[in-house]
Amino acid sequence: MEERGGKAPSLPAGGVPDRLQPHADRVERSVLSAMLREPESCIDLAVEVLGTSPAVFYTPSHREIYATLLELNGDGKVKPDLVSVAQRLKEKNRLDTIGGELFLAELELAAPTTVNFESWCRILQKYAMLRRMIGVCSNALLKCYDADVDASRLIDEIENDVYAVRHADEKQTIVAVRDIIAAEFKALEDIQEGRVEVGIPTGFAKLDEFTGGLKPGEMFVLAARPSIGKTSLALNVIRNVALHATRPRCVAFFSLEMTSEQIARRLLCTQAQISENVFWNHSFNMRDLTKLTGAVSALQKAKIFIDPTGGLTIAELRAKARRLKVQHNIELIVIDYLQLMHSDGRAESRQNEVAEISGGIKKLAKDLKIPVLVLAQLNREVDKNAGNKPLRPKLAHLRESGTIEQDADIVTFLHRDREESKTVADGAGVEAEWIIEKNRNGRTGNLKLLFYPSRMEFVPAAPCSDEFAPGSGVAG
Repeated sequence: MEERGGKAPSLPAGGVPDRLQPHADRVERSVLSAMLREPESCIDLAVEVLGTSPAVFYTPSHREIYATLLELNGDGKVKPDLVSVAQRLKEKNRLDTIGGELFLAELELAAPTTVNFESWCRILQKYAMLRRMIGVCSNALLKCYDADVDASRLIDEIENDVYAVRHADEKQTIVAVRDIIAAEFKALEDIQEGRVEVGIPTGFAKLDEFTGGLKPGEMFVLAARPSIGKTSLALNVIRNVALHATRPRCVAFFSLEMTSEQIARRLLCTQAQISENVFWNHSFNMRDLTKLTGAVSALQKAKIFIDPTGGLTIAELRAKARRLKVQHNIELIVIDYLQLMHSDGRAESRQNEVAEISGGIKKLAKDLKIPVLVLAQLNREVDKNAGNKPLRPKLAHLRESGTIEQDADIVTFLHRDREESKTVADGAGVEAEWIIEKNRNGRTGNLKLLFYPSRMEFVPAAPCSDEFAPGSGVAG
């Protein structure tokens, strides 16, 4: 560990400090000694903590011995001990390279006990992470000298590499059910008593009843044909979440279709319950001003971040979302809409590209442990009429890729007759449905809504109606 001390060196021409990298030779020898003496217990624990890459050891001979121990353990033919390791290295003409049988014999005696074996492994894990970070930063420095490099793409690559180092050693621990069952019972009890929320309330109570709200790590799809109102419905949800009376949340909205000014204006008019047309036809009055002033005051307190980047790639989305999570602790991401995004340039077809995007969005939700509400386009098949009425959308109508259906935890459709809103009186509402077609952890059904085109707002239908018609049950 002494290699870490001393004065920081100056950078040579290559940009990498000319010094030994962080490591602990004595700890490395103690870990290998324990594995040689008690292979039955120590090798499996080493794999669980350190993984199977020999790079976790700094000294080349130690890497060679670690790889051989794992190889023998995997074969299962002979016990991994001093004799079998020496023999396997001899067969590969590597025994003299690591220092011969004398070195192995000395190594076996390096640790008088194995009682602290796991803590030794944790020390090696820490130093391996530091070395990986040195590698990432050194490569980043060298790449930055390339004048022809795409700066934004390079920054994204570096962020991805750093994030990979940060989370490379995160592993799920195996647990016994008896150790967690009481805590889970308590969690269910808290949910039942209303002490905790399953997910973020959308502001549509019946929808939350069936879905549990927008739950951490889940990908929630809202799909519709153009001009049905999916952006308006998404903005209604954003407003409900960000302006919640008792628990307002921070929301990030990635809009690939509208400008930030258009989105802000729509939020403002919906919150004020006035139409944008009052500005275009100069019918704005003092009553409208009072409502608008109140809306401004409310929205100025809201933590809503808008990114209007067109043609956003999944890598750019990932990088921006991570920064927003760190800087502002966002609790919900909304994307409008999936088919306007791009992959990172490696897909062979548009279907493969959409599949990469869909998978990337699902992974982002899991990595950040927050819900992602993603809007999606339906194909033209749903525009066909059935008895002078538009077809009800199905999962098969998701445009360009069936992987959206596979990746998503919840798939919903917004459905209404597009023509009705063209003839409706100013201030009147038209019927709409929010169809839950897939719900991995709950029931499906149809939420009846009213859409008010003048203020671009969806609200639940009157309480006296059959507001939520249950569907066919759980959809996996």
